[in-house]
Amino acid sequence: MMKTLFAIGLMSGTSLDGLDICYVRFDLPDYQFEIIKAETITYPPEWKEKLKNSIHLSAKKLTKLDFDYGVFLGSSTRNFLEKHSIEKVDFIASHGHTVFHNPAENYTLQIGKGQGILAQTGIQTVFDFRSQDVIFGGQGAPLVPIGDELLFGKFDACLNLGGFSNISFRKNQNRIAFDISPFNILLNPLAEKLGKNYDENGNFARSGNLNFEFLRKLNILDYYQKLPPKSLGVEWCRKEINPLLNEFPDRPENLLASFTEHFAVQIARVLNENSIRNVLVTGGGVYNQFFIENLKSKTECEIIIPDKSVIEFKEALIFAFMGMLRLENKINVLSSVTGAVRNHSSGNIIG
Repeated sequence: MMKTLFAIGLMSGTSLDGLDICYVRFDLPDYQFEIIKAETITYPPEWKEKLKNSIHLSAKKLTKLDFDYGVFLGSSTRNFLEKHSIEKVDFIASHGHTVFHNPAENYTLQIGKGQGILAQTGIQTVFDFRSQDVIFGGQGAPLVPIGDELLFGKFDACLNLGGFSNISFRKNQNRIAFDISPFNILLNPLAEKLGKNYDENGNFARSGNLNFEFLRKLNILDYYQKLPPKSLGVEWCRKEINPLLNEFPDRPENLLASFTEHFAVQIARVLNENSIRNVLVTGGGVYNQFFIENLKSKTECEIIIPDKSVIEFKEALIFAFMGMLRLENKINVLSSVTGAVRNHSSGNIIG
């Protein structure tokens, strides 16, 4: 029997580009979908600063930020619904914003209380998708592969270029996924030093020169030798990348060139080693033309770039999808991806 649900998916990435809001229709049971309206709410400067500095806050201030950000998510969603005259919403699914992610020590934190969203919108809300997986012994990331499997399964692989680059694909009859490397989380701050929020089209990187010793040291970092499941976080960048930046001070253009080359090397290696014939590429990094050219030069894998709504809102779409699966008590986190003790249905439901 055909059933239609309307949902809002909320996603805030580590690169702090803004809050992605995606209004989507799902047709069950065959999981057809349509992104009806979507937009990115750019963070006001004060919110960007608050989220950027959240990792340094005291427990008391972080608790307050968790509540305040939930209200911000809720009010942003309410404004979005009013702006687009949207009346039919069955539920909201919110990723929140990651402050800490350290599965090796058994903790992760995505702030943005679902109660704040519910209070502002009056709509049933699903949130905190990662904690349960970490408690079950998993990486708590990546979570998007359930959507890759059920919504985008016709592609050999799905690659997302956001704060970090991550990939998912089927191997030995199982969906596996992992973070490949950092991405915009390192590129954007360097572009900011040159007066831009990001390296538009990769033009800064294109104008820079490679620092070969810096590049060599990046490519031999231990993480790249590890087998999945594995994931990256801000903490890893501070521990592994910052010392190299201190060791190799250079012009931002040269660092951008070196990082862009490094990411292309690591991503192409994964595509080539796994004999991936075609890959759907999404996320803000798709617009970095210099990077895409660089990647294409290193692999025979077909790079498929979808329409703008999927490029920019695939993650928000999939968190809406995960919320729908959670409300139906269906599996929305795959142990083959995260390394958890079992597949499970994750997310807190309120309202």
